Amino acid sequence: MWRGCLTALLTPFRGGEIDFAALERLVDAQVAGGVQGVVPCGSTGESATLTHDEHIRVVEAVVRFARGRVPVIAGTGSNSTAEAVRLTRAAEEAGAAGALLLSPYYNKPTQEGIYQHYAAVAEATKLPIVVYNIPGRTASNILPETIARLSHIENIVGVKEASGSMQQVIEIIAAAEPGFAVWSGDDVMTLPIGAAGGAGAIAVSSNIVPGRFVAVTDALLAGDFARARDLMYDLLPLVRVLTMRFEVNPIPVKTAAAMIGLCAEEFRLPLTPMSQENRAQLERVLREYALVPDA
Repeated sequence: MWRGCLTALLTPFRGGEIDFAALERLVDAQVAGGVQGVVPCGSTGESATLTHDEHIRVVEAVVRFARGRVPVIAGTGSNSTAEAVRLTRAAEEAGAAGALLLSPYYNKPTQEGIYQHYAAVAEATKLPIVVYNIPGRTASNILPETIARLSHIENIVGVKEASGSMQQVIEIIAAAEPGFAVWSGDDVMTLPIGAAGGAGAIAVSSNIVPGRFVAVTDALLAGDFARARDLMYDLLPLVRVLTMRFEVNPIPVKTAAAMIGLCAEEFRLPLTPMSQENRAQLERVLREYALVPDA
C-alpha cells in the first residue's frame, strides 16, 4: 500500500477551462520531487466546481501524465452514493490505482449511513478505497468505531484523517484491522500522526515543495523522529501560509503555484483570489524559502 507523501493535486484553469498543459507540468514536478503518489480531484483540486465530465477527464489526464511513474489515487467522493459509484468506476476504467472518497457532505448521514455509503462503493469496484474524514467540510465526523468497521471490508485500505483530533487518530490505529493505513489529511498534523504510526500524508504543501515534504514522511517512516521533527519545523512557516485558515484551501497553495510559475492564478467561483494583505504575507514567506526571487 502507498506510504509516504501523496500530493493532493491542484487543478489548473486558464480562461475558465482546465489547463491540461499546466496539469502535466504539475504532475511532472511531483514525480521529479519524489512523491509516492498523486491525488487529483480532491478539495485541493477544486472538485466541487468540476462538472462530472471534467472530473473524469482530469483523472484520465493525470493517469496519462503519470505514465506509471507514481500511483494515481483519484478523488471520487460525492454526497450521492450512486454518483460516488459512477465516479469511482470511471477512475477504475481510467487506470487509477485507487480512489479517495470524502464522507457524504450536506446530507449529514448517521454513522450507519456513512458505513453503508462506503460499503456500497467498495462493493461496486475492485479499486482500493481510502476513506476521507474531514468534518470541517462535510459536517459529519466519521467516528473511530465506524472506521474500524470499514477496515474489515477488503478493499477499504485506509483513511485520510483531517478531524484535527490526535485522540481520534490513535483510537483509529488501535481499533482498525492490521495494515489499515492512516494518512494525515492536514499538513501540520503530519508529524504527530506519523509518530503515532501513520502511513504518511496526503499533503497540500507538497504541490510547492514536494522534495522537502517527502523528506519529512521518509524520516517518519524510517523511525527517525528527531530528523522528521527538525525538517517539519523548518517547513512550518511555509506550511502555515500555504494552508492558512482564513484563506480556504486551495486559494493559498494555487496562488503560490502561480507565483513560482506552475500554473495560472485562476479559480472558479465561489473561490476568489487572496486578499492583498494575505498575498503579501505568502509572497514574503516564499521569498524566505528562495521559491521566488527577491523583490
